Amino acid sequence: MKSKKRLFLLVSALLLMAGGIWLTTTSGWTFLTGYSLGGGGENEVSAEPVEVEIAQEKKVADSDVLYPTRPEIGDEIGALSIPKLKAVLPIFHGTDEDELAKGVGHFADSVLPGEKDNSVLSGHRDTVFRKLGEVGVGDELVVTTEAGEFTYKVRKVRIVDADDRTVIVPKPRATLTVSTCYPFDFIGSAPERYILEAYLVR
Repeated sequence: MKSKKRLFLLVSALLLMAGGIWLTTTSGWTFLTGYSLGGGGENEVSAEPVEVEIAQEKKVADSDVLYPTRPEIGDEIGALSIPKLKAVLPIFHGTDEDELAKGVGHFADSVLPGEKDNSVLSGHRDTVFRKLGEVGVGDELVVTTEAGEFTYKVRKVRIVDADDRTVIVPKPRATLTVSTCYPFDFIGSAPERYILEAYLVR
């Protein structure tokens, strides 16, 4: 009976020792790995590099601003060159009748040419854009402004309803959308729009 009791005590003691060793080693390992990953000592990560990186990103973003000042409605902001038509047309900020009577209108709520997103230009089919139907996929559109010369290549041609708002939706890359009334020979208020969607290539 005594031998069974001794055996039980011995096994219990061994189990307690094993459990203690296991807890000690796992806790110690957790502590050491946590410490080495930034919990303290020489390997502690400082917040300063992160702040410097954020400041550098902001500096780069500020340097990428193409237009320090935004134009006013009615301002002439540049020219649209359509090599296929051998045409150079003035661009005015705004798409009211006053701007469209003088040339191509830039939709004021869209980005300016060259900027990332969707820059939208419009013009009358019976004046500046009367031959726009000859322009198609692969043709170039060149916009020159105070910020430089921006060359776009037409990637898509669409014909949409006059009230289709997808023409002015944001784009993930620098895009030039050119719109005019359609059909070109329609008499009166045309029911559709002829759309050229071009991506910035240089």
